[in-house]
Amino acid sequence: MAQQHPTSLRLRLRYRFDNLVAGGTAPLIGWLAVACLAVVVPASAVLVWADRAAPTSLSGRLTAVWVSVGQTLKVGGAVGSPLYVLASVTLALVALLFVSTLVSLITTGINQRIMSLRRGHSTVLEAGHTVVLGWSDQIFPVVAELVAANANQRRRAVAVLAPKDKVDMEDEIATGLGGRGDRTGSRTGTGATRIICRSGPTTDPTVLARVSPQTSKAVLVLPPDGDTGDAHVVKTLLALDAALPRPRDTVVVAAVRDARNHLTAKLAAGPGGHVLCADEIIARLLVQTARQPGLSLVYQELLDFDGDEFYTAGAEGLTGRTFGEALLAFTTSSVVGLLHADGRVVLNPDTGTEIDAGDRIIVVSEDDDTAVPEPAGPWVDEDAIVTARPRSRYAERLLLLGWNRRAPLVVEQLDKFVSPGTTLDVVAFGDAATRRTAAEVAAARSRLDVSFHSGDITDPDVLAKLDVPSYDSVIVIGETDREGTAPAAAAPPDADPPVRAAEPGSGTDDRTLVTLLHLRAIGDAAGCELPLTTEMSDDGNRLLAPARAGADFIVSGRLISLLMTQISESGHLADVFEELFRAEGSEFYLRPVADYVRTDREVAFATVVESARRRRECAVGYRLRGQTSTAPAYGVRLNPDKRQRVRFGEHDWVVVLAEN
Repeated sequence: MAQQHPTSLRLRLRYRFDNLVAGGTAPLIGWLAVACLAVVVPASAVLVWADRAAPTSLSGRLTAVWVSVGQTLKVGGAVGSPLYVLASVTLALVALLFVSTLVSLITTGINQRIMSLRRGHSTVLEAGHTVVLGWSDQIFPVVAELVAANANQRRRAVAVLAPKDKVDMEDEIATGLGGRGDRTGSRTGTGATRIICRSGPTTDPTVLARVSPQTSKAVLVLPPDGDTGDAHVVKTLLALDAALPRPRDTVVVAAVRDARNHLTAKLAAGPGGHVLCADEIIARLLVQTARQPGLSLVYQELLDFDGDEFYTAGAEGLTGRTFGEALLAFTTSSVVGLLHADGRVVLNPDTGTEIDAGDRIIVVSEDDDTAVPEPAGPWVDEDAIVTARPRSRYAERLLLLGWNRRAPLVVEQLDKFVSPGTTLDVVAFGDAATRRTAAEVAAARSRLDVSFHSGDITDPDVLAKLDVPSYDSVIVIGETDREGTAPAAAAPPDADPPVRAAEPGSGTDDRTLVTLLHLRAIGDAAGCELPLTTEMSDDGNRLLAPARAGADFIVSGRLISLLMTQISESGHLADVFEELFRAEGSEFYLRPVADYVRTDREVAFATVVESARRRRECAVGYRLRGQTSTAPAYGVRLNPDKRQRVRFGEHDWVVVLAEN
């Protein structure tokens, strides 16, 4: 005997109702009519029988009930001959059907419009807005920085187009920005900036029209995750070129990951387009930071919109004067270069360079409206300026832990900075192809002696044999897990496991974190701080990293996002960053403050600027050794007021823009 299902009367009634609704339109209309009559007819009868003015005869009362039912159901309720009543009811039903159909059509049209808006297919009618094409983890720092950049402006908008559901994009952006978003209808409000999401493929020129790139001030093309991300960026740039008429004033900024795709993307972007190569930029910054500990903090301060950034200021009043004189012409901004009238950018030019009419001054300033000329010369203390002690360069021992697609670029950049005779030991998983690549890279070097050692950088025994504290600098880059790599072909049992060059991404950070754990233990055992520079992909993993406060991390995704937003706000900054990140020319250094001013007294920062000027350098800030573990700045202070007096210690540093 079948067991009876134990359910309540409420659940059984609900189950029967669900079956009724699922049965189709005709049964549903019939049952609704029966239910309606079952309520209206008895209620009308009660009203008639309770009415003292109602007819006394049964036929009269039944007629009154019919009238009440007809008026309630809007079917007339007329009395008279049967034919008259039938015609009246028919007309009422036709009118009811017509009105219901009209209401249904209007409701359907409104619902379709609402669904179209929710799908993100409508056109954005904005001007002067910023367009972001594509979706990846970079969307969150990009949007956050754009919001920060527009904090002092009204009615700014950011339009995001990606092959993703509009509502999901709005929710993820609101969540990714730490709850600062406030989604309302088709917009996500974040401060004074409206974030508008649209859904569709970014490689279709007709779909690009949904975000009105032709009226925008800037378009950012994000590389999507995956091996085909660069190809998608190229196709998006081609679609954008078809959608935007030439010549165009819109700033186009894109990023590709692989250096081999850089030229292709630049051709697709067309004249005036700016394409960043993530591999090259990350490699350069890894090397520069490894050579100058603390430099990653300087770039973090310069690239986000929360602190001081690069701006240009008019040269009114400075025309005909020299660049050296301009260094002390701004009290609350730090002068670093010139933007010539023909568009050329020169960082740290010769101090005797004359400023022409039409030139603009490149400064580091809190905002574009704070770069106001005000002489700082009166605060220079000549007695506090010292002559730098001679420092000889020497050969170093460097250690590179890990190997990925960027590793050859890192080795190439190191060779441009180090002294002859410097050695670089590379430890990483190594199959025959990896060793062959490393050998080719080593053979092309002129100053650097490269040695490759196969080993697991997450193995504490491997790290212990390296004597890590004896190295002058240690660089850790991400590599994929050996277990996640498919073998290429059968190999002898004693051969090294086959490994491909890692694709820098989220999976590489796990191994990097394990390596950092062991390196911290090695440093603690040796009683010293290891000179460590680490590459990571996810900024969230950086917060988990077992490293000292203020350690140098190059977070690739976030760094490229910051660069893209900076260039989108000022197109000429692309040339500024290109100058900074290449080995030739000028770049930032942290140099001993004792080489510039005396440390036995308080001095105004204007004195430091003047001392640096005499060495053909631009001083933009300092770092205090006693605060290197104190968040959030970790001792770094960029663009201080030149009237500010500071008592430096013997081991503090000055941040200068100088030639190598």
